[in-house]
Amino acid sequence: MSDMSEDSDLGRPRGRVSIILRVLLAFLIIGLLTIAVIPFCLCVLPWRIARIRVGNVYGRLVGSTVFRLAGIIPRLEGRSIESHGPVLVVSNHASTIDMWIGMWLNPKRGCGVAKKEVMKIPFFGFIYWLSGHLLVDRSDRGSAISSLEELGDFVRSNRVGVWMWPEGSRSRDGRLKPLKKGFAHLAIATGLPVLPIVAHDADLRWPSDSFEIRPGPLRMVVLEPIDTSSWRSETVDLHVEELANVFNDALGERQKRAVVPEVPAPCH
Repeated sequence: MSDMSEDSDLGRPRGRVSIILRVLLAFLIIGLLTIAVIPFCLCVLPWRIARIRVGNVYGRLVGSTVFRLAGIIPRLEGRSIESHGPVLVVSNHASTIDMWIGMWLNPKRGCGVAKKEVMKIPFFGFIYWLSGHLLVDRSDRGSAISSLEELGDFVRSNRVGVWMWPEGSRSRDGRLKPLKKGFAHLAIATGLPVLPIVAHDADLRWPSDSFEIRPGPLRMVVLEPIDTSSWRSETVDLHVEELANVFNDALGERQKRAVVPEVPAPCH
């Protein structure tokens, strides 16, 4: 298990000037890629599957650009995601690099699920929307449920996979947060196996909402898929806990979910 906790294990963070130059170069490259891919999306506008595939090619190029400029190199362990066929990919979420890694790893026929705030990201947000990936308004529960139901119908009809971060938002301390139920409802609706991926210590390489980047390898492990054929809506809490346990068992001690102390029952 990986459990880096000392700065000596991570190396020194990049200097401010280096980071500024790399960010500017990343925006330039992503901008050029965006301009290049827009005509392809427009050419296949009536066909969502084709647009998703174009978007995923774009995502692989953009994701690769960002983590190479950051100097964070993913080291994958386990079977390739593509070899599993259509699956619901789920990963822990603790770092700014997660989104870019997800873009790089998302299968060719994989549909992303992101909160609507992704539209604020220059260049990428527009292509994400144009290419047919799903945007969810998490502030509106009814709208979010409706969007997931729409995605379920689309997945069943077209045999595509899905990528989600079931924690919903990034962990601030690297520890696994409580999982939301959306992934379980989607797995039940589509019958897709759940494929967990664990990123070890990504928050130490690139903390959330920060540009303190420490270059180096990022260990990512593709775990065994979880069969969801017996999952039911009535037992959704058990399925959420099952995935949480899988994540927790695979993570190093520093990233395991915090233990909530039991509150003793009041004496009467």
